[in-house]
Amino acid sequence: MRGVTTSPPPRDVDVVLPCLDEAEALPWVLERIPPGWRALVVDNGSTDDSARIARAFGATVVHEPRRGFGAACHAGLTAATADVVCFCDCDASLDPSLLVPFVREVRDGHADLVLGRRRPRGRGAWPAHARAGNLVLARMLRRRTGLRLHDLGPLRAARREPLLALGLTDRRSGYPLQMVVRAADAGWRVTEHDVPYLPRTGASKVTGTWRGTWHAVRDMRRVLDEPPAGIPAGGRGVR
Repeated sequence: MRGVTTSPPPRDVDVVLPCLDEAEALPWVLERIPPGWRALVVDNGSTDDSARIARAFGATVVHEPRRGFGAACHAGLTAATADVVCFCDCDASLDPSLLVPFVREVRDGHADLVLGRRRPRGRGAWPAHARAGNLVLARMLRRRTGLRLHDLGPLRAARREPLLALGLTDRRSGYPLQMVVRAADAGWRVTEHDVPYLPRTGASKVTGTWRGTWHAVRDMRRVLDEPPAGIPAGGRGVR
């Protein structure tokens, strides 16, 4: 009808993709975003063609000049508008299409936060030092929260508003762990499912070296030392 404007249909899901010089991996990742979902590529200071390539593949580009994995993830979360928000690495080590059952589990009310437990596929997919650091942190998390998780991987899904209500403050490597810790403190139902973990495209910025792994573990131990936060139980039962 002439003169009548209609609002665009709401996005089903927003997928936050923190990105630092991932021009080579981006096409593979973005081609696997499920139909109807929006890719939010958070450019964290790339010096290659990452932003241009992301736009060419239909992604929304968010610029976050403050360096840090957590800074990029949180910029994507605050830019998201969908009810359900997912997170996925942008280096082609994880297939974002694997998030479909994660989202279904959140929407059906069976979980408040769903995580992917990485299962290496291919030589060099998960360096021994990075795997060892992850194992130590998972055990520490178990003692801190009681959650019997095996991995703190980046592939995950939850509802946007409860995530924002967690008040996440870490802007470095501790961000994924802080999300899980605060979700546990708030009484969220957290589940974990196996996902294939492929050799990444390009060089790792965090766990590709012993030094990078050490800095990540240090950031995460700082998160585990935080006292329990007084967070409203915004995950359970939220629709």
